[in-house]
Amino acid sequence: MSVFEHYFDIDSTNPITRERLESVHHAYPGLTYADLYTLAGVVAIERMGGPTIKWRYGRSDYEDGKKSPPDGRLPDASQGVQHIRDIFYRMGFNDSEIVALIGAHSLGRCHIDRSGYDGDWTTTPTAFSNEFFRFLLNEQWQERHWNGSKQFEDVRTQSFLMLPTDMALIQDPEFKKYVVEYANDKDLFGKHFAAAFEKLLELGVDFTKNG
Repeated sequence: MSVFEHYFDIDSTNPITRERLESVHHAYPGLTYADLYTLAGVVAIERMGGPTIKWRYGRSDYEDGKKSPPDGRLPDASQGVQHIRDIFYRMGFNDSEIVALIGAHSLGRCHIDRSGYDGDWTTTPTAFSNEFFRFLLNEQWQERHWNGSKQFEDVRTQSFLMLPTDMALIQDPEFKKYVVEYANDKDLFGKHFAAAFEKLLELGVDFTKNG
């Protein structure tokens, strides 16, 4: 999640990944970018110890952005509970699916030059786990005092990050219920994440038309 939507652009955020995927696209020109990027995400999650996510081809590319949805529809990490629900309910996700998808923060880290935030969520940012939820529940969090976007750090080590939208998951009783479930059951988290991520990747795709 990011306050600045353009940071999601793969060209600006991860040129190394884009370059490697471009070589795959060059080798298989019949593979659309939409299918390539979603497949790469599915494979990456599985290779990092995550669940097997069902994937099928059939997404189309467009020559320009004229048919793209308007800007301003992505989640804003500086917001709270209502914003999260507004964004994800619009896409047809329920509370358990929302919490499971945000659990993807068990992977990766924030880079200040890309999102305005900085730090790791977990001790193993390249391994899929439920540590994000365990940290969120079991650590105490305080606002980080720094010259950057509002974010939170753990009181004990001041080494880990939580975004305002992450903190919202334990501020809302319904969200927190699922945080507790996933913190206590890694397999359940993996199962729910796989189903929600599959749903996310198929939003707006007419597979009967595209294959």
